Amino acid sequence: MTANLGFDKPLYLLSFDHRDLLETLSETDGMTAEYAAAIESARAQIALAKHMAYDGFEAAVAAGVPKDKAGILVDEQSGAEILSSASAQGYVTACPAEKSGQEEFAFTYGDDFAEHIETFKPTFCKVQVRYNPEGDQALNGRQSARLKQLSDYLHRESGSLFLFDLLVPPASAQIKKLKGDKKAYEAEIRPRLMLEAIRQLQDAQVEPDVWRVEGLDRREDFENVVSAARYSGRDKVGCILGGGKDQGKVRERLTTAAGVPGFIGFAVGRTIFSDPLHRWAARETTSKGAATEIARRYREFVNIFEQHSSRTISV
Repeated sequence: MTANLGFDKPLYLLSFDHRDLLETLSETDGMTAEYAAAIESARAQIALAKHMAYDGFEAAVAAGVPKDKAGILVDEQSGAEILSSASAQGYVTACPAEKSGQEEFAFTYGDDFAEHIETFKPTFCKVQVRYNPEGDQALNGRQSARLKQLSDYLHRESGSLFLFDLLVPPASAQIKKLKGDKKAYEAEIRPRLMLEAIRQLQDAQVEPDVWRVEGLDRREDFENVVSAARYSGRDKVGCILGGGKDQGKVRERLTTAAGVPGFIGFAVGRTIFSDPLHRWAARETTSKGAATEIARRYREFVNIFEQHSSRTISV
């Protein structure tokens, strides 16, 4: 399988597949007509916000972000039209398969996951998974079995590639040992656990083409992630960086990642769109103003990566 595995071209994803709040609201029992109407209103607002993010993405491409390196990550529930439009225009697309906000990985559409993948035929089928290799082993086993099912399908039957967004939350014993110091966990423990998680998932025959990882700070940690992702003949598997709340820290991490062979780009969302969309929701800016600011921030992150990698162009 490793012979045709991987994706090692530059990849700059603007991610806006966030669904947690809407799914939580929609699962409420005993829904009144008024509540249902409120959900539909929220759904419409979310869809509108995602169209603004997409408008910003297109504006950034029009302003010079290389089209062949640019892509979007958006969900089917609120972004079906966006996925279709982006595919028609030749952009890289990614669509999530996981049920959002769950501690345990599950398919959004259950056993019908393949039908939904083939409806949109995204460049990447993405999953976000919380996996601590020293955590609940029964949980890890159940997740690995479902993820192998998806991995096998994508590599054997689908034209979509596999994008794996790995989150490694601390187990209670780990954070207790550090006396609740989450920063110490992120700096001292999580980098090692990420490598172990990747190896365990590979051993379970879960084979992503691209790994998206949480923020790292040391170049050595970035290099170790690439080594783990490309272990044993997986030479073309790519790694991309996720975002974070601290924009300054995201810029620093992008700068480091760009200089590490094997890190091919990023998938960043809230860091780019959160402030512009909040200002739009508060009526402090127009939809066009929000899209313009999203475009600016996305272009900035692309520039950072390009300028600190061996593929130096400015946009």
